[in-house]
Amino acid sequence: MVDDVVARAHREEWARLVAGLARRFGDLDIAEDAAAEAFVAAVERWPRDGVPPNPGAWLTTTATRKAIDRLRRESHRDDKHRAAQMLSDDTPPDPTGMVEDDRLRLVFICCHPALALEARVALTLRLLGGLTVPQIAHAFLVPETTMARRITRAKAKIRAARVPYRVPSPSDLHERLDGVLTVIYLIFNEGYLASAGDEPMRAELTEEAIMLGRLLHALLPEEGEVAGLLALMLLTDARRPARVSQSGELVTIDEQDRGAWNRALIVEGQSLVRARIAAVAAGADPPGRYQLLAAINAVHTDAPTARDTDWPQILVLYDRLARVDPSPIVLLNRAIAVAEVDGTDVALAEIDRLGSALGGYHAYHAARADLLRRVGRSVESRVAYDRALDLAGNPAERAYLTRRRDQLAG
Repeated sequence: MVDDVVARAHREEWARLVAGLARRFGDLDIAEDAAAEAFVAAVERWPRDGVPPNPGAWLTTTATRKAIDRLRRESHRDDKHRAAQMLSDDTPPDPTGMVEDDRLRLVFICCHPALALEARVALTLRLLGGLTVPQIAHAFLVPETTMARRITRAKAKIRAARVPYRVPSPSDLHERLDGVLTVIYLIFNEGYLASAGDEPMRAELTEEAIMLGRLLHALLPEEGEVAGLLALMLLTDARRPARVSQSGELVTIDEQDRGAWNRALIVEGQSLVRARIAAVAAGADPPGRYQLLAAINAVHTDAPTARDTDWPQILVLYDRLARVDPSPIVLLNRAIAVAEVDGTDVALAEIDRLGSALGGYHAYHAARADLLRRVGRSVESRVAYDRALDLAGNPAERAYLTRRRDQLAG
């Protein structure tokens, strides 16, 4: 059906189309509006005239003409002539970065450090993911007008700051790249376990994040942390079909039906992890945060049952991760592995030391409640479950915590 072809073209061509227009015209508003108008034209014309042999080229030509028309309407006479010349200007663009791909340059514009984090997320989803303003607003539980203003202000700030349309130089690529990966992982996590609202998971966000991860990996195939993030998202998302029960309750990894896991995603993710292990063995940089998290998830997904999980290996990986990223959340997750290797009492002592840093984090209290339950300290466990419930916003997580609390003796 033509509708399916248009939808596929939108998934495959949107980012390339917007990025190319942004490079050519130097204006994000023009690029976004012209791309959107080209897809409207496709919806109107393709059912009548037939799908063109090369949909991407058709969309590029149509969007370019739409942009030219807008410039002619809005510009002065001299600018009109320059705009008209753009339509037939097929000369290659001047070099603008270490990788000659418009989409990569657009990634770094959307995630520019001059923007607030929430603005980077919104702009990335709009310009690279192609999500509508209502879709983004719904995903992050803000009014559409608020999200529209956020995106408008972000584009205005980029324009006012004259942010150059280029990939960072090799000397500062790693520093800027970390911010890009942070944005993509934030999008993924909000989809995989929504922080608030009635929906426990938002598949559209996890899928957008994975799409962005694939795009970045295709453009920067030698960057270990890019491969690591993609592998991490694939291995995590592979468990999504088993993550929430039919009654709407969160299912922890040790209780999940592993037969429901997406084996294709697991194979792809583990292949990326093995490739990074081989690269490091051959002399590549030591693994960073995302590669180590991906390796931990590879161990989990490699176990046919929860009992077969290689917890000593997971603890070794967490020890390495703690040296790279000694954040309280990493130490909390490491303590959960400690419980499986060295015992619950040792893990409880480690978790209790994190209380001042993580007192407002629901997962801290949930983990502590579970360990207290294991050692029979039911009264303290109930208090910890109650605190976790006070802080948790996800409905599936709240249902799980409520059941575990109500199962306590006494």
